[in-house]
Amino acid sequence: MEKTRTVGIGMDYSSTSKAALRWAAENLIGEGDRIVLIQVQPPKADHTRKQLFEGSGSPLVPLEEFREINFSKQYGLTYDPEVLDILDTVSRAKGAKVVAKVYWGDPREKLIDAVEDLKLDSLVMGSRGLGAIKRVLLGSVSNYVVTNAPCPVTVVKGSKP
Repeated sequence: MEKTRTVGIGMDYSSTSKAALRWAAENLIGEGDRIVLIQVQPPKADHTRKQLFEGSGSPLVPLEEFREINFSKQYGLTYDPEVLDILDTVSRAKGAKVVAKVYWGDPREKLIDAVEDLKLDSLVMGSRGLGAIKRVLLGSVSNYVVTNAPCPVTVVKGSKP
């Protein structure tokens, strides 16, 4: 019997991060694995929970609580039924335990922090598909994470329009 794994999913509610979640649910998550939905809010975001958890990130929030609209409001997150449906499905079908964690700051640094803090076995994230000029100016979050994470990282590309 394989050991259960802890798989992080970087979620910003873009189409590519949802594609990454779907890909992980269909191809990576095994029976009894733990999924940590990792969300990084901008450093200037001002929500009620930020003052409490800005340094360490929020506590791990179980799917049952994450599903509540009040959770999204307290943390300034997008309430997204599509994401919740994917998480519910993988939880029921594969017995995966789903939790969420919110960080505040630079997504590059906070995703690396999450890998280390949560002792992730793997991280899955979407590729935003920046053009060459924007990538040079803004930097690629996925490139930074792939280069610096101490665990395997899968970057899922979005489909072309």
